[in-house]
Amino acid sequence: MKIDMKTKLLIVLVLSIALFSILYSYMNRNRGYDEIPYKLFLSHVEKGLVEEMELNEKPKLMGKLKNGEEFITDNPRTENFKEYLLLYNVKVIEGEETNILGQGISFILFLLGIGIVAYIINKNGSKQVEKEMAYMLEMDMEDSPSARITFDDVAGNEEAKESLKELVDFIKNPDKYAKYGARLPRGVLLYGPPGTGKTLLAKAVAGEAKVPFYAVSGSDFIQVYAGLGASRIRELFKNAKEDGKSVIFIDEIDALGKKRKGAGNHSGSEEGDRTLNALLTEMSGFKGNEGIIVMAATNRADTLDEALLRPGRFDRQIEVGLPDVNARLSILKLHSKNKPLSKNVDLKKIALETVYFSGAKLENLLNESAMLAARKRDKHITMEHINKAYYTVLVGEEKKDRSSISLEDKKITAFHEAGHALVAKKASKLNRVTKVSIIPSTKGMGGFSLNLPPDKMYQTKKDIITNIKVALGGRAAEELVFGKDNITTGASSDLQKATEMTISMIGSYGMDDEVGLINYDVILNSNLNTDVSLMERTRDMLESLYGETKEILEVNRYYLYQMANMLLEKESLSEEEIDKILAS
Repeated sequence: MKIDMKTKLLIVLVLSIALFSILYSYMNRNRGYDEIPYKLFLSHVEKGLVEEMELNEKPKLMGKLKNGEEFITDNPRTENFKEYLLLYNVKVIEGEETNILGQGISFILFLLGIGIVAYIINKNGSKQVEKEMAYMLEMDMEDSPSARITFDDVAGNEEAKESLKELVDFIKNPDKYAKYGARLPRGVLLYGPPGTGKTLLAKAVAGEAKVPFYAVSGSDFIQVYAGLGASRIRELFKNAKEDGKSVIFIDEIDALGKKRKGAGNHSGSEEGDRTLNALLTEMSGFKGNEGIIVMAATNRADTLDEALLRPGRFDRQIEVGLPDVNARLSILKLHSKNKPLSKNVDLKKIALETVYFSGAKLENLLNESAMLAARKRDKHITMEHINKAYYTVLVGEEKKDRSSISLEDKKITAFHEAGHALVAKKASKLNRVTKVSIIPSTKGMGGFSLNLPPDKMYQTKKDIITNIKVALGGRAAEELVFGKDNITTGASSDLQKATEMTISMIGSYGMDDEVGLINYDVILNSNLNTDVSLMERTRDMLESLYGETKEILEVNRYYLYQMANMLLEKESLSEEEIDKILAS
């Protein structure tokens, strides 16, 4: 059985403490002394049989007879006891003398134990770092050429790919750029939402350039032990330099590269600062012709230290955003290559209905569809499988046992979801409502309304206000139909979304006339006090928009009841059925 370093250190520490305890006990042992009554002890003294006594403040005193036998007896704790012993020529040993000697030896033994542990740490520390780094580092060079990821394996992200293709040319043909005095960018930061393909793009750079690919995570360098994180950084770059041209990829770099402590900033730690400093030093230490490029990915570029983002460290910062409709179509085509799709599957339609889906979410959608088809042992993956997988990805599996749901709860859910759908359709003609359901899901949702906004690069103030009204539509419908005293907790997540959107609109995007163009993120990060209350303004705006939402539902009360009643009857409505109700 292989024992790791931590276990070895623990064993050594336990053994050191045990050794210390044994030796300490030996120095302060009673060695099986026979205890004699105090009166018998006085008799021995007066007969001249006692050779020496050790005096101290303990309840029992140790002594030795002239025949060599050792004993213990009660401590009389009298002032003239020492004089009494000296009167009968008994050698008196002050207890402090032996205590000081014992304490000195004990202290030396204690330091010896610490020294043993420190020696093992120093001896094995660097070897352990090397072993752990070897375990962490995954090089694509070990894979077969056919397993290499290239830009052909990455759909969408055309702008990011174009920028990265130039880096591949830099690595392959450094002389071409050296003629013009251009140097290889030392670092490239890929930032954007989760699941957009940042890691895949980094692998593609190494695959296209045919160089080793070192993949690590920022959390791999966050250590409790002082200096270990910095050692791992140095070991990583040492391995990369030994291979010559290579790509180092640090995923989730925000775990490692957060802004360091300073005035008004209490985040981070001394060990984290040391690790970050080691990374900065290594990146600055590159020579122009080494051909090593550091790539990093993060979802939170705003939290990174400024020293990381300066030219000479991460020279290029490339946004990898959510795919547009054309990119989604490309991603769907890529991930459907090895899947038996039916002829009736319309990938274009799926691309249109997956607004705000990331590449990872689109892959998961097709994978769930394939699993559904396999479960049913169908020959092909059909639109039915994909539609079911679509709702599974968004809201979870349908709850099978619905016997515990009362008719009253169903009614509340029906009006709640109808409220969302109706406001979505009436607040903007561009919004699509593809499905409304009152079937509870395994994620704890009582029902759902799938509202698809138009596919746009930017959101306008009007778009955000519309989305806030849609979020408030469920609560507004409950109040309108059942009264203010009978509103339910079902709007909890809706109110959270509405509040987040309102705060962002007022405090981040500068879209409120009263608050103006102030960005509250800057104010809060600077620890500045302000008289303008963001909370009060958010509450006022939400109240105003809630009133407008109730007005929309009041004007369209007939459609609200029609939609809710049909939901009670059928449990779910398609886009065609919703449009038919609103056209009546």
